Order: sequence, then structure tokens, then C-alpha cells
Amino acid sequence: MEEFFRPGGRLSESLPEWEDRSGQYEMAVEVAAALEQRRHLVVEAGTGTGKTLAYLVPLILAGKRAVVSTGTKNLQEQLIRKDVPFLEGVLGHELRVAVMKGRRNFLCRQKLVDMQGQPSLHGLTQLSDFGRVSEWAEETATGDRSELPELRGDSKLWPRLDARRETCSGRRCGFFDDCFVTKMHQRAREADLIVVNHHLFFADLALRRDDFGSIIPNYQGVVFDEAHEIESVVGQFFGVRLSNHQVDELARDTQAAAKRGGFGSEQLVRTLNGLRAAAKAFFGLFAGVSSRETFSERVQFRRREAEKYQALLQSIEGLESHLHLIKTSSEDTGPLKSRARTLRLVLRVLLADVDEAVAREAYEHPVLSLLLEDNRGNFVYWLEKRGKGVYLQATPIQVDSILHETLFDGGGSVVLASATLAVDGSFEYVRGRLGLSASNELLTPGHFDYRRQALLYMPRNMPDPRSPDFSRRAGEEILQLLRVSKGRAFVLCTSYQQMRRLHKRVSFAIEHPCLIQGQGPNEVVLDKFRNTKNCVLFATYSFWQGVDVPGEQLSCVIVDKLPFAVPSDPVVMARIDQIRRDGGNPFREYQIPSAALALKQGFGRLIRRKTDRGVLALLDNRIVRKGYGKVFLNSLPDYAATRSLEDVEAFFDGRHYGGSGRPLKRATRQQPRRRREARLR
Repeated sequence: MEEFFRPGGRLSESLPEWEDRSGQYEMAVEVAAALEQRRHLVVEAGTGTGKTLAYLVPLILAGKRAVVSTGTKNLQEQLIRKDVPFLEGVLGHELRVAVMKGRRNFLCRQKLVDMQGQPSLHGLTQLSDFGRVSEWAEETATGDRSELPELRGDSKLWPRLDARRETCSGRRCGFFDDCFVTKMHQRAREADLIVVNHHLFFADLALRRDDFGSIIPNYQGVVFDEAHEIESVVGQFFGVRLSNHQVDELARDTQAAAKRGGFGSEQLVRTLNGLRAAAKAFFGLFAGVSSRETFSERVQFRRREAEKYQALLQSIEGLESHLHLIKTSSEDTGPLKSRARTLRLVLRVLLADVDEAVAREAYEHPVLSLLLEDNRGNFVYWLEKRGKGVYLQATPIQVDSILHETLFDGGGSVVLASATLAVDGSFEYVRGRLGLSASNELLTPGHFDYRRQALLYMPRNMPDPRSPDFSRRAGEEILQLLRVSKGRAFVLCTSYQQMRRLHKRVSFAIEHPCLIQGQGPNEVVLDKFRNTKNCVLFATYSFWQGVDVPGEQLSCVIVDKLPFAVPSDPVVMARIDQIRRDGGNPFREYQIPSAALALKQGFGRLIRRKTDRGVLALLDNRIVRKGYGKVFLNSLPDYAATRSLEDVEAFFDGRHYGGSGRPLKRATRQQPRRRREARLR
């Protein structure tokens, strides 16, 4: 690490713009030590540290197969297309690196052949897209959709051509040996470094739990980049979900397969029509659901709505039986039978309709078995209505025991890395939530001069954010800030309702162009913001993390309230109740730390480069009025701080301003940045 990262080392010789980054060197040393000692490591590396190279170099030089799991597919692409080729040039030899993604990112050759000549393409856009995909299929080596940037993210064609598991016949497919997914697995088995994303990693981990056939080859170490996202992702893949969309897709795919395979019949048409009608009636029972709510009285619901529940269950069973009786290749019906069986089991488990026979079948499912084994009430059952979709879900309340068993106790090194993991200078919260009982630790600040580059503004005389007058005053304060900053701002809100309310108050009162989340796909809205001078974007949690707008285009980030999770949310409520039942203080142990990390993410949108400058404004006076505000302030980078709008004006004008520095003591930041062995008390 010394030879690579220090002045005069390989990195400085390869980068004309190289700068000595002590945090990057320290992190690389700690990653190397964790791999060598087969220990775990938690590291917060502030923005600008260069953490990607700080973990890639020791992983590659360790000579062991390792996995890098990223928070997004975009970061995967950056690693493969930018960082790995750069390291190959520095090291002077080719690296055996493979990228793995979910099956929906890859083209299915069988579907492409099946669609050729079929009158199922609608409109010029689909016809044009199909022609482009067909040409690309002849030349691509990977079949990865990322090679087709011209194909829109909301393409209606791609879902009909992708290699999703639900429609895959596996080894029975005539294209199996030439399948892009098969080739992806082959490249991974031959690689020393495998790059995945969190969704694929934890989907694989759920399969590994019961030896259901893992996707990712065995490895000796794994690094999680953007590790602050792990808890929410684990909840998705170690929980179960049933939706009206799943039932509709099964009916549609069965109808298409019957047409292709020649096993359509009047009886199958009646079966599918019956399934659609039963699903519409059953999921229609949840029309009154506003967005997300608990579904604790499952038994009572099933008994009360027995007729519609039984109609849906019998319709799924009827389709399953019909598929078993078809005298045709299992290549056509195998995946459909498996999906019908899974839907039947999930429906019965979610509605607490489990007898001995169902239990035996469900225990063969890697996640349903977790629900059946849940003796301590670690799952919350809840409903969600999103657009035209209705979702019945079961989510683990705490993932610590799951991760301890499946990840941290596996013998290899696990490195958790992010710019936002520490709360008030401590990793205790994240280790407790994830079940990491012992680890090395490193907290290294970012590479930027935050006191010179950023000003934290907390206005005086703001009402309590729960006050009826808060929205009006917040709108007035935002107007003043935007006039001073000349737009160029994100206004980040903690709810959609507040976002729409503030947008309505502000957008008609300023001359700067205003965008609001929901005007199109997030990437489209973000691109429009980047390319519109003096623009203002009103957004919610989707834009709090993973958004990069360097330069003057984003010079002000305004946050309306401290981002406490909504306590009425079913999962949040269940976590609060469980901590309280265990004798803890949920506000201090869960709600404050999670909100502090969320605020840190939101403020992290502003300073992305050494040349960036900007103002961070928080309109919630609780950060200075309440005792717990110190936790939030001590968790943020060491910004200069002010409560005066005149200081904000001076900052933007480039004049000297009277920013006082942080008004609260920051003792935790003075801890030496050295490796410490930590054990969870």
C-alpha cells in the first residue's frame, strides 16, 4: 500500500493530477489488514477520499477471489469501464474481473427468436427498438442492456425480451450454452474479482441460506460500497411479496407460452379468465389502502373475505393443475408451474392459511421457511398501494440475526464502506442494526476543506416544523435563499405532500425555472436540472443519495425538516415497538441515528469536488433547540455554520462572512484515525 499510494508511488506516477490523500492510504492499509487477518472492517471515508481505489487495490493484490458489491448499477459500470482499466494500466497486466447483474439486465436469445415474425409489436417505437436489439444481439458478447443506452429506461419492449428467471427453462432451453446469463456465470467462475450490486448479492445470499443453488461463486472477501443501504436491501430479499401484478404477469406469460407452444385450449382460456377475475376481486378488497399500512389481522381478514380468498386460491391451483396435465415439453410449462406453485404458497403463508402439507412445501422455499420458523415475531406483515399495484408483504423487522448467520459468520472478511456510516463519531448504531459483533474500524474525513467550501445555515425564528405555520414560513425562507443563490438549488423534502406544497408556494414567486420530482423518470428530471441554468429542483428521498451534480449548477441544498422516518410506516412502527418491548429507547437508539445518517446523505449532494462551493440550509429549528440536535451536528462534516442570511449573501458574493464555525463542541471528531477493534456491547 505504501508503494502504491504514497508520494512517488505507482498511483502518483500514473495520474498527472494526483494529490496525496492520507485517508485513501489509511483505508487501503486497513482493507489489506482485514483481508490478511480474516477480520471484518467498518470504514467511513468522506467524499473525495478516493475509497474505490482504496479497496480495489488491496483486493486485487491479496490474490484471493473477492466480491465488490455496489449500491447501484451505475457504480458497477464505473468500476468496470473506468477504475479497472485504469488499474490494469498502472499494474501492467490484465485483471480477471467479471461483472454480475440480475437476469433482467440480459437479453434472452429464445425470446428474441420467438418474437421475430410475431404480430405483437405495437407502434413505430417498438418496431424500431426491436430492429436495434436484433442487430445488437449479433455483435454483443455480454447481452447486457447497458450496452444499449439509446433504449429508453421505460421501454415496453425490453421486459418482453429479458432473461428473467420466471420465464427461464434453464438447461432445457436450446440456447442454454449460448445464453448470456450462462456466459456471465462462466466469466465469474474464472474471475479473481467479481463486481455485483447489493440487490443481486442479497438475492444470492437468500438462496445460499438453504443451499438452493447460489449465483455468485465462493469468495474469501467482500466489500460493500454504499454500505448504508444494506439494511433496507436485506429486508427486501429476506421477505416475501404478493401483488396483483405478479398474478397478471403469470396469466399473460401463460397465454403467450400457450400460443408459442401450441397448447392453447378453450379450457385454458377459461382458467386464465377466471384467474384474472378472481385476482381483480381479491386485490380490489384493498382499494381503501392509502399507501402503506399494517396487515396484522390476517386470519380475521381471510375468514371475513373467505369467498374471494378461496376463489383466488382455487384459480391459482386450477392453473397449476392444468399446466401439469399438458402433454408438451416441460421447457414451455416448467417455469410457469414453478411460478404458480410459489404464488399459491406465498398467498397461503401471508394469509396464515398453513396446514401440514403447505408447511412441507413452504420449507423448501428459502425465505418462506424463515417466516414459518419465526418464533419471536421478527416479521411485520403489511400492505402497500402504489399506482395500480397492490402488494401484500412480510418484511423482517431486524436483520441482525439473519446477517450474522448468513454473512458475518461465514469465515471471510466483510468490509462495510460508505461516506455515511458513523453517527456522532461512532459505528455502534450500524454494527448493531446489521449484527456485526466484532470488527476493525476506521473513520477518515473527506478530502475537502468544508469550512472554506461550505456554509451550514440554520435560520433564526423558524416555527416548530409540526406547527401549522411552518410551511408558510419555510416557503418565505426558501424564496430568500433562492434569490441569494440565484436558483441552482435542491429543495429536499421529507414528504411528497410537503414537496408539492412548497413547490406551489415558491415556483410562482421566483423567476428561476423550477422542476419537481415526478415530472418524469428521476434520471430525466436530473438531466434537465443539470442542463437548465439557475434551475431549482423540489424532490424527496429519491434525490437524497446517489445523485452527483458537481460544479456551480448545484450551489445550494435546502432541507425542510430533520428526516425522521415516518413513525406510522409499518416497518418503522414494528422496529420501534420491538425496541420498546426489549426495554430500549427507540427514539434514541433507532430514530435519531437513522435520521442523522439520512441528513448526512442529503447534505452530501452539495460538495462533490474540490472546486465546489455552496450553502447547506436546514429549516428545522430542532437541530439547535433540542438536546438531540448535537447528534446531527456532530455527525456532519466540519462545516462553517451561521444563523444569519447576511452571511449567506456574503458567502455567495465571495466576501468575508461572519460564519462562526460549528456552535457545538465536536469532541468525537478529535478521535485518532487509527484502527480500533470494536465489540458490540
